[in-house]
Amino acid sequence: MADTHLPRRARDLPAELWRAVDAADAVVHAGDWVDVALLDQLEARSRRLLAVHGNNDGPALRARLPEVARAELAGLRFAVVHETGPATGRESRCAELFPDDQVLVFGHSHIPWDTTAATGLRLLNPGSPTDRRRQPHCTYLTAVAVAGSLEEVTLHRLPPRSGTVGT
Repeated sequence: MADTHLPRRARDLPAELWRAVDAADAVVHAGDWVDVALLDQLEARSRRLLAVHGNNDGPALRARLPEVARAELAGLRFAVVHETGPATGRESRCAELFPDDQVLVFGHSHIPWDTTAATGLRLLNPGSPTDRRRQPHCTYLTAVAVAGSLEEVTLHRLPPRSGTVGT
């Protein structure tokens, strides 16, 4: 997930996403939390959390989260960063910046993204589960990593919210 912007864009994560967090072996958050309380909740509920701060995150979150995070998950080298710059040239730029990684998860744009650079680097942006901006749906991603392979990458579209802050 990325760009949760709590509590500005929603009071909480959608129940469907909390269920996915509870079921996951690892949870990735690509920044723009806004509130430290969500970090505390995800640390408590996640078996493993790989996370970074974003441009909307203040000193308390920046003190606890790096700008870039890396981990090996099921034999795959993951990197997480909030911003990757403009869409034009993203694959080649990120392949140069992350030459030793196999999967790069990023956020910032709130636009889901799934491409592969010429080097084989897989770039994934889950969109936002709380702030769809100009997208038709709020979204998050799930994936299955098995023996060095990324499988079953699924973009989940969340139903419209009612009675919450933002859309």
